[in-house]
Amino acid sequence: MPTNGLHQVLKIQFGLLNDTDRYLTAESFGFKVNASAPSLKRKQTWVLEPDPGQGTAVLLRSSHLGRYLSAEEDGRVACEAEQPGRDCRFLVLPQPDGRWVLRSEPHGRFFGGTEDQLSCFATAVSPAELWTVHLAIHPQAHLLSVSRRCYVHLCPREDEMAADRDKPWGVDALLTLIFRSRRYCLKSCDSRYLRSDGRLVWEPEPRACYTLEFKAGKLAFKDCDGHYLTPVGPAGTLKAGRNTRPGKDELFDLEESHPQVVLVAANHRYVSVRQVVSCLCVHMSVLGWGPFAAPSSSANTMFEMEWRGRRVALKASNGRYVCMKKNGQLAAISDFVGKDEEFTLKLINRPILVLRGLDGFVCHHRGSNQLDTNRSVYDVFHLSFSDGAYQIRGRDGGFWYTGSHGSVCSDGEHAEDFVFEFRERGRLAIRARSGKYLRGGASALWEY
Repeated sequence: MPTNGLHQVLKIQFGLLNDTDRYLTAESFGFKVNASAPSLKRKQTWVLEPDPGQGTAVLLRSSHLGRYLSAEEDGRVACEAEQPGRDCRFLVLPQPDGRWVLRSEPHGRFFGGTEDQLSCFATAVSPAELWTVHLAIHPQAHLLSVSRRCYVHLCPREDEMAADRDKPWGVDALLTLIFRSRRYCLKSCDSRYLRSDGRLVWEPEPRACYTLEFKAGKLAFKDCDGHYLTPVGPAGTLKAGRNTRPGKDELFDLEESHPQVVLVAANHRYVSVRQVVSCLCVHMSVLGWGPFAAPSSSANTMFEMEWRGRRVALKASNGRYVCMKKNGQLAAISDFVGKDEEFTLKLINRPILVLRGLDGFVCHHRGSNQLDTNRSVYDVFHLSFSDGAYQIRGRDGGFWYTGSHGSVCSDGEHAEDFVFEFRERGRLAIRARSGKYLRGGASALWEY
């Protein structure tokens, strides 16, 4: 995998949604399982692991408990096993509509049921034994073709997506997975959807919806005709191919999309370098609390960010601040922060934004102008940038603003400025005009 220490394959976490639109849940009390939850949260999140015996069976581990789902010979199910045993092995049987059937490998029975009446004792598959896969990861990511070892990106001139790039730099490499009616759409950075014939369309029509399949930890996207997305031709155009079974050409990795930024100095010029080796100093990556660097990072290429309202200051490993000298060069020579030590930081690869807090995703509240922060589905918001701050616009064109009691509303005619602070790896804090941070439940950090 092309990784420079930056690009990391995401561990696929998901929920399982039954025929009555309820999620498989692992409870802490008694390690019982049920299908009663209407939304996807921590207790409903699972990880698929390969069987250590190198067979075709898989293990289902609760990411909440760290324990494994098991089915006994009499059909009783639980999520109690700290180490996987014989009863923890299941076979995943994908159905034509993309849903899963789970069969106990040692006992040959099917897993299903409703509410708290779950068992693994069915001898035939009914609607109660069908499960829809709902990814629990953040939906904005990079897509890597396994066979070509290239990243998918938007090609505006050709009006298509293609897998032909060795690094996912730039806004056009950002993809957003949209979950609709138990299927997924691939949304480009300009808010268009990929149709199975390779065309980009503005609406998520049926031919732009795909069912997900897992194979050896990789993803495959099956269209409504049973064919799979694959890079086609020398240009790697992404469209549905001929195969009705996923091979290496139809498999993809999802990788974490790090924020990419540019810096503007006090003289209103972009931070850059003159050598060709420098593209990562123009498009830098924010890695975690404070530091940013190029992928070949070492101690002397890491900088701590200090947030100063709409500006940032950069402290080098020598304890001094980066300063713009009179000739425009940068050097870490200042002991204090003044105008020449302040920079404007602009996020360039999130024209559209999905936010997730500890309790769930941010989504418009039904019948209200306020926002929920605990949803299993998400809304996609649009970002604009001005003088070190961001303006956030919702699906109906209304802007975010803070109301009289501190709540955030989403139907403003005029934009309010919000400051983004990249505080942890993959998480940011959002500060309102009042100087207070937006919170969702117990946390003021948002995965983005």
